[in-house]
Amino acid sequence: MRSSLLSIGELAAEFSLAPHVLRHWEAEGVLEPTTRVGGKRRYDESARMRIGTILRAQDAGMSLATIRSVLATESAAERHALLADHVTRLERQQAELEAALAVIRHLQSCTHSDFARCPGFRDLITAEPQPIAHSARLHRRASP
Repeated sequence: MRSSLLSIGELAAEFSLAPHVLRHWEAEGVLEPTTRVGGKRRYDESARMRIGTILRAQDAGMSLATIRSVLATESAAERHALLADHVTRLERQQAELEAALAVIRHLQSCTHSDFARCPGFRDLITAEPQPIAHSARLHRRASP
């Protein structure tokens, strides 16, 4: 019967990461092995969730220092405060991307021979991207 603990190589492979990435995250304080067996790192199931969280946070543009702070706090209020500026930045980026997509989509369907003279195109180019209003979202717990 195989142990439920994973080696660093096994865990890294599950996420298509090199083991040195997990070692770096350990050095940065965002990941730690569950235990050591014979001096070798071993990780339990909770490490999978932690790695998934780190990867998603990095995808959202968060630094390891910010991720470490978010993971270290046990206070929801502190976590919310840490993330507030980041949410605002992501919403601004999202609005800018949506504005860019609107321009591209318009150009895909524009029938003007000189699209720069198209009133619809001109309106899109001169419009300021509007930030997305942040609304509270209900968080559902995953069923076990």
